Amino acid sequence: MQIHQLKVKPKKSRKRVGRGGKKGTYSGRGIKGQKSRSGAKINPIFEGGRSTLIEHLPKMRGFKSPYPKNQVVNVEKLNKYFQEGEIVNPQILHERGLISKMKMPVKILGEGKITKKLVIKKCLVSEKAKEKIEAAGGKII
Repeated sequence: MQIHQLKVKPKKSRKRVGRGGKKGTYSGRGIKGQKSRSGAKINPIFEGGRSTLIEHLPKMRGFKSPYPKNQVVNVEKLNKYFQEGEIVNPQILHERGLISKMKMPVKILGEGKITKKLVIKKCLVSEKAKEKIEAAGGKII
C-alpha cells in the first residue's frame, strides 16, 4: 500500500458549545456562580467582597468652589496708574498689569486715596471705594 492509496475518514463534526439552547453546554458562562445565572447584575466596581481599587486610592480633601474669587485692585493703584477722566475696565487693567486674568471678575476696594475723576465699567466696587470715587468726581457705570 502506498500513501496515495490511503483513504482519509471524514472527521466527526465538533460540538459547538456556548450557543445556548440544546446544542451548547454553558454558553460561555462557566459552570456555577452568580455570573452564570440569568438576570445577574453585578456592579462593575464590586470585587467579590474585598476592598476595591477605588477604595485604596488616596482621596482629594477639601472643596473647590465653582465660582472664581475676585481679583482685587485698590483705589490707590487706580490713582497711580490712570490719568484724569480715563475709563477703567478689566481689559485696560489687564493691559497695565494690575490684574493677571481676564476671565476672573475684578473688584475695586477702597484702600488708599483717589484724587482723579475716573469712569469705572464692568467692575465690582465696594461701598467704601464707591464713596471715594464719587467724592473725587468719578462715575461707576
